[in-house]
Amino acid sequence: MFTDHATIKKIALGAAAAAATFGAGLLGAVPSVAAGPEWHGSPAGAVFVQNNGAAGNSVTVFDRSDAGTLTRAGSYATGGLGGAETGAAVDPLASQGSLTFDSPAQLLFAVNAGSNTVTVFKVHGDRLQLREVLPSRGLFPTSVAVSGGLAYVLNAGGQGSVSGFREVDGRVVPLPGSTRTLGLGNADVPAFLQAPAQVAISPDRAHLVVATKAHNTLDVFSLGRSGEPTAAPVVTPSAGAVPFALTFDAGGRLQVANASGSVSAYQLRAGGGLSLVSGPVANGQAATCWTTNARGYLYAANAGSATITGYRVGAGGGLSLLQPSGVSATTDAGPVDIASTADGHFLYQLATGAGAIDEFSVAQDGTLASVGAVTGLSADNGSGMEGIAVS
Repeated sequence: MFTDHATIKKIALGAAAAAATFGAGLLGAVPSVAAGPEWHGSPAGAVFVQNNGAAGNSVTVFDRSDAGTLTRAGSYATGGLGGAETGAAVDPLASQGSLTFDSPAQLLFAVNAGSNTVTVFKVHGDRLQLREVLPSRGLFPTSVAVSGGLAYVLNAGGQGSVSGFREVDGRVVPLPGSTRTLGLGNADVPAFLQAPAQVAISPDRAHLVVATKAHNTLDVFSLGRSGEPTAAPVVTPSAGAVPFALTFDAGGRLQVANASGSVSAYQLRAGGGLSLVSGPVANGQAATCWTTNARGYLYAANAGSATITGYRVGAGGGLSLLQPSGVSATTDAGPVDIASTADGHFLYQLATGAGAIDEFSVAQDGTLASVGAVTGLSADNGSGMEGIAVS
């Protein structure tokens, strides 16, 4: 088990520093209304933000213009409750993937950590239609991975577990025999440094990966033809302390953001083992916890520094800093979840500490340029929003 208490303390202090500006902007309740201002153009797409309200979770939709700027379009109740992990500062769910968009099926998955459920919306442009509210088959769901009609939910509470679902004729149904324990021994509402951070499905849908913070491991289940996982995972110690966010590069290599301030890359082997390809590549920033790929680059949000770090990704998966300083852009306070458009031209940073979404364009050379921000966002649970996705 990971026992580097000095590193844990450093991360907690970094997150607390980010939370220092967490003020009155996050104290009001998000209205759950069906529609917002009328859109007078043709939106290029939408951005979705999960409000994570303890009294009632909801998702706010923003129209995305061709220039990358956002306009509020409406807010939709999930039919469940948000939640907050013990000790979390600006990242109440302490996870990546709490709001996940399945583009081929046009479905949006939202976790309801406070009611142990997952909501599935059908996406109609900038409008959401609630389809199902499903039991997560565990305690305190925090992350959802979706690929090729297969979905897996990560439950962070208690022993921790993963549980599978299938998309069938536009509906989402439980995948029999797919629930697996992680053996974490957490409280029903876990502490944020004890909770697992994300579940991810490999691009070839052959593996399911879970990042565990306190155990400092990457747990990999192999998946059968129907998507069912092996009885137990192959456990690999993380090369960097406190593994958090999981993404995959164009070559199918696993990229892991380590909350201790670095990023690593691994090659997945057929049996579920991992071989280190690159890193950990340190960035000199605090609480590196969320990542997204855009234009072939990897970007990581640093909650404790209010910055974004950009990484070049080499042909063999090697990682190197885009900027020697480790800073590609500064953000509003408390940056958590980060997402980018499918073409990689725009990147959106949810800055929960400031109640804002920072908007950036991504140049061909990886340079980030601010194109604006949405401000005045709020949540009603005292910990704030978490979860952002882009269509």
